[in-house]
Amino acid sequence: MRSFLFTVLLICTVLAAECQTLKVSANKRYLIDERGKPFLWLGDTAWELFHKLDDQEADHYLETRARQGFTVIQAVIISEDSGLSKPDAYGQLPFLNNEITRPNEAFFDHIDHVIKKAASLGLYMAVLPTWADKVPSNRPGKDPVIIDQQKALSYGKYLGKRFAGRPIIWMLGGDRDVASSEAFNIWKAMATGLKGNGSKQLITYHPAGESSSSRWFQNDQWIDLNTYQSGHAHRYMPVYKFAHTDYHQSPTKPFLDAEPAYEDIPLEFWTYMTLDRQPTVPPSILNRDSLLVDLAHFKKGYFDDHDVRVHAYWNLLSGACGHTYGHNSVWQMFKKGGSYVIPCTSDWKEALHSKGAEQIKFLKALFNERFHQLIPDSILVKNNAQHDSTYIAAAINRQRTTAIIYLAIGQDVVTDLSTMKGPLKAWWFDPRTGQRRYIGSYNAVHQRAFTPPTSGSHNDWVLLLEERSRSKK
Repeated sequence: MRSFLFTVLLICTVLAAECQTLKVSANKRYLIDERGKPFLWLGDTAWELFHKLDDQEADHYLETRARQGFTVIQAVIISEDSGLSKPDAYGQLPFLNNEITRPNEAFFDHIDHVIKKAASLGLYMAVLPTWADKVPSNRPGKDPVIIDQQKALSYGKYLGKRFAGRPIIWMLGGDRDVASSEAFNIWKAMATGLKGNGSKQLITYHPAGESSSSRWFQNDQWIDLNTYQSGHAHRYMPVYKFAHTDYHQSPTKPFLDAEPAYEDIPLEFWTYMTLDRQPTVPPSILNRDSLLVDLAHFKKGYFDDHDVRVHAYWNLLSGACGHTYGHNSVWQMFKKGGSYVIPCTSDWKEALHSKGAEQIKFLKALFNERFHQLIPDSILVKNNAQHDSTYIAAAINRQRTTAIIYLAIGQDVVTDLSTMKGPLKAWWFDPRTGQRRYIGSYNAVHQRAFTPPTSGSHNDWVLLLEERSRSKK
């Protein structure tokens, strides 16, 4: 009897989770869950999840990410890596005869499993109906263009009906700018199909590097939040500039960086390889497992956990409603000996436990209860006429009782605390370990200088200031 009741309870819990959809807050600055609680988007780019992993592998991936504190998983149905011609782990293709109006139900059954598993773990899925190379664009991919306006509407209706009520955010696009009115109308038609039957699921758009969805769709009612891709061009990408632009857009919409620099991806990888229809690098730089062994081939080096932290903290302190992490091996679910888009130094299972991924839980611990109240505040920092690695990001809550300041290289910071409510307690928060170091108690004075425990590259620190009556040591 107990076993039966437990099974019933588990089924009810899963069904309830599947019916949860996110909403936009009243002030249009962040997302809320079905209970009205502020929801911090902490995403992972798992673009090839549906395409390359079987059910058991997907379960392992999702369970790992849930333990690490992620809240959103970004994956694509028709993948970039030959999604129309290369079958999934069960030998299935998404459509019959490559006709988008004839979905292959066996292919979508696997997607059902992944979405249900994510829901059981409290994870939301940000699902791309297709990678954008299947729509007319200025960057052709491996697959042919198969989607026009009429087919986009039909496909959107199919997806909206099949996945109605599931904990999904629909993410149109896929690393492409909107290059023509034809493409614009195709995406709009797909959104119209998804919104059919009164769907409450949110919709956004994933653009190419160094672009935001607000560039094309800001005034469209179907897009509920903006995403930008700060991209993989260089370290200390000024993500705060993208954030500043979207923060001041009208009408107001939540926004986030849906693709910052991935951990372990080469800087400007496109400079050192052919990326047309078949990615190529000299065979000599790979071993028998197709793993990258000659790291010097990509001459500008690789993004690491410090780069991940810099962009995450800069984004969240610049008004973003969340942030997305990525790893070069995980987004493409690279398996040893398998195909790749960009060469990898490890397979996806090993990469799950990279430093940057494990540090997401520390980011969550600091921001989860605070992010929705934070307002970017340049007045807090007196010595912030800087850029690149020396830029200092700062934000304060609406009650002016809490301030968070991020120092990418552990530099000294001079603060203006005169507008805060005091007395204040101050801590150093270590974004690498999640540990706090108590600094002291202070009155809210005009200027006060703080020196982090360490400085230099990879020695980033967070200065946390809280009203004494609200703080916990």
